[in-house]
Amino acid sequence: MSYKDLSKKEKAQVLKDLREEHIETVTHAQALLKKQNAVRKKIRKAMGKESKTVTQIANIVEMPTHEVFWHIASMKKYDLVAEDGMEDFVDVLYKIVEDK
Repeated sequence: MSYKDLSKKEKAQVLKDLREEHIETVTHAQALLKKQNAVRKKIRKAMGKESKTVTQIANIVEMPTHEVFWHIASMKKYDLVAEDGMEDFVDVLYKIVEDK
Protein backbone atom coordinates (compact mmCIF):
# COMPACT_ATOMS: atom_id res chain seq x y z
CA MET A 1 0.00 0.00 0.00
CA SER A 2 1.34 3.44 -0.92
CA TYR A 3 0.96 6.73 0.92
CA LYS A 4 -1.60 8.04 -1.57
CA ASP A 5 -3.85 5.04 -0.89
CA LEU A 6 -4.10 5.85 2.83
CA SER A 7 -7.06 7.60 4.40
CA LYS A 8 -6.74 11.13 5.75
CA LYS A 9 -6.42 9.85 9.34
CA GLU A 10 -3.79 7.29 8.33
CA LYS A 11 -1.77 9.94 6.50
CA ALA A 12 -1.91 12.18 9.58
CA GLN A 13 -0.66 9.33 11.74
CA VAL A 14 2.22 8.56 9.33
CA LEU A 15 3.31 12.20 9.43
CA LYS A 16 3.02 12.30 13.22
CA ASP A 17 5.17 9.16 13.52
CA LEU A 18 7.79 10.64 11.17
CA ARG A 19 7.93 13.88 13.18
CA GLU A 20 8.45 11.88 16.38
CA GLU A 21 11.09 9.69 14.72
CA HIS A 22 13.02 12.72 13.48
CA ILE A 23 12.34 15.06 16.40
CA GLU A 24 15.81 16.65 16.35
CA THR A 25 15.57 17.58 12.68
CA VAL A 26 12.00 18.82 13.02
CA THR A 27 12.91 20.96 16.04
CA HIS A 28 15.88 22.46 14.19
CA ALA A 29 13.76 23.24 11.11
CA GLN A 30 11.08 24.86 13.27
CA ALA A 31 13.69 27.05 14.98
CA LEU A 32 15.09 28.16 11.62
CA LEU A 33 11.61 28.99 10.34
CA LYS A 34 10.85 31.00 13.48
CA LYS A 35 14.07 32.99 13.03
CA GLN A 36 13.36 33.56 9.33
CA ASN A 37 9.84 34.79 10.05
CA ALA A 38 11.15 37.19 12.70
CA VAL A 39 13.69 38.64 10.24
CA ARG A 40 11.06 39.05 7.54
CA LYS A 41 8.76 40.78 10.01
CA LYS A 42 11.56 43.26 10.81
CA ILE A 43 12.12 43.83 7.08
CA ARG A 44 8.42 44.44 6.41
CA LYS A 45 8.25 46.87 9.34
CA ALA A 46 11.36 48.70 8.09
CA MET A 47 9.90 49.02 4.60
CA GLY A 48 6.72 50.62 5.87
CA LYS A 49 4.58 52.30 3.22
CA GLU A 50 7.49 53.76 1.23
CA SER A 51 9.63 52.04 -1.38
CA LYS A 52 13.19 51.43 -0.25
CA THR A 53 16.43 49.97 -1.60
CA VAL A 54 18.04 46.87 -0.12
CA THR A 55 20.80 49.05 1.32
CA GLN A 56 18.31 51.35 3.04
CA ILE A 57 16.45 48.37 4.51
CA ALA A 58 19.72 46.77 5.66
CA ASN A 59 20.72 49.97 7.46
CA ILE A 60 17.36 50.18 9.24
CA VAL A 61 17.31 46.54 10.40
CA GLU A 62 21.08 46.53 11.05
CA MET A 63 21.78 43.43 8.98
CA PRO A 64 24.31 42.73 6.23
CA THR A 65 23.07 43.80 2.81
CA HIS A 66 23.55 40.35 1.29
CA GLU A 67 21.26 38.78 3.91
CA VAL A 68 18.56 41.40 3.38
CA PHE A 69 18.85 40.92 -0.38
CA TRP A 70 18.35 37.16 0.04
CA HIS A 71 15.16 37.74 2.04
CA ILE A 72 13.88 40.37 -0.41
CA ALA A 73 14.52 38.02 -3.35
CA SER A 74 12.67 35.22 -1.57
CA MET A 75 9.80 37.51 -0.67
CA LYS A 76 9.64 38.73 -4.26
CA LYS A 77 9.38 35.16 -5.51
CA TYR A 78 6.21 34.70 -3.47
CA ASP A 79 4.77 38.13 -4.40
CA LEU A 80 5.20 39.57 -0.91
CA VAL A 81 7.31 42.46 -2.24
CA ALA A 82 7.62 43.97 -5.71
CA GLU A 83 10.03 46.20 -7.58
CA ASP A 84 8.93 49.82 -7.63
CA GLY A 85 11.31 51.66 -9.92
CA MET A 86 14.91 52.67 -9.40
CA GLU A 87 16.83 55.19 -7.36
CA ASP A 88 19.38 57.20 -9.34
CA PHE A 89 19.27 54.55 -12.09
CA VAL A 90 21.37 52.28 -9.87
CA ASP A 91 19.46 50.74 -6.96
CA VAL A 92 16.13 48.96 -7.31
CA LEU A 93 13.36 50.15 -5.03
CA TYR A 94 11.12 47.55 -3.39
CA LYS A 95 7.69 47.93 -1.86
CA ILE A 96 5.41 45.65 0.11
CA VAL A 97 2.63 44.12 -1.96
CA GLU A 98 -0.74 44.84 -0.41
CA ASP A 99 -3.06 41.88 0.19
CA LYS A 100 -5.10 41.04 -2.86
